[in-house]
Amino acid sequence: MNMIVFDYKEEFKMKGYKVFNSDWTCRGYQYEIGKTYEIAESPKCCKVGFHFCEKLIDCFNYYSFDPNNKVAEIEAIGEIDFDDTNSKCCTNKIVILKELKWNEVLDMCNSGKGNSGHHNSGNYNSGNRNSGYHNSGNYNSGNYNSGYRNSGYRNSGYYNSGNCNSGYYNSGNCNSGNYNSGYYNSGHHNSGNCNSGYCNTNSPKVRMFNHETEFNFNDESIVRFKEILFDCPQSYEYSDFIDKSEMSEEEIIKHPECEIIGGYIKTIIVEADKQKWWDEDVSDDDKEFIKSLPYFDADIFYECVGVRV
Repeated sequence: MNMIVFDYKEEFKMKGYKVFNSDWTCRGYQYEIGKTYEIAESPKCCKVGFHFCEKLIDCFNYYSFDPNNKVAEIEAIGEIDFDDTNSKCCTNKIVILKELKWNEVLDMCNSGKGNSGHHNSGNYNSGNRNSGYHNSGNYNSGNYNSGYRNSGYRNSGYYNSGNCNSGYYNSGNCNSGNYNSGYYNSGHHNSGNCNSGYCNTNSPKVRMFNHETEFNFNDESIVRFKEILFDCPQSYEYSDFIDKSEMSEEEIIKHPECEIIGGYIKTIIVEADKQKWWDEDVSDDDKEFIKSLPYFDADIFYECVGVRV
């Protein structure tokens, strides 16, 4: 921790921001706009003095992002202590310059227009650390996503990539359910397109490996097959917030919004080792069961599940 001392007579001024409780109190002090506050002791972060941050967004590491809290622009004049690990500063003489309205706080803590929350980039996002347009939730990238760590367009749920998906770990477009790829699929582990129908009242026979079987969806063999596949690990994309301190020079140039929101939203691809799961985790009995299923086709199984048998 470094201590920098400035002579009061030189009237050194360092601007920053400070958050207060709704009644303009902080750590036992009552504050007012336009007034100056001073203590005799030398400041020391987290112990003595008036705390503030150079960047407004850093203030919310210590206060909740709540519109009921008061936010002000301040000037520090006097001795200043810097806590480099927490982007926090402390002074023994502070001037409360002006109040920031909540819409000003939102504009300064986000990049774009119409965002609520913090660390958002783009327009009309709600939640935290979203990028794109009209996203709600956390760590979404793209447009009109809701939920958590989705990328693409109009996805809901978790870890979906592509467009208009709902559920978990879907890729492609307009899928519902889990682990589907392709277009307009419903159910589980489908690849291809349009694997559902309309206005049916009976229970259909199960199609396996591109053939119709005598099984229905409640048959013991189908239930067992589904349970085995459910344990298969899945590759997926998700969005994560990368702090500016962890960004490369190339990333900083490519993502200028990091200067406002303190970083950027990065899409990360997690590749699952499905073959290892099959080779090491699936029992010999389950392997033989799958290979004994009607119309079993190793090439189709690889295309749909990603495992070489």
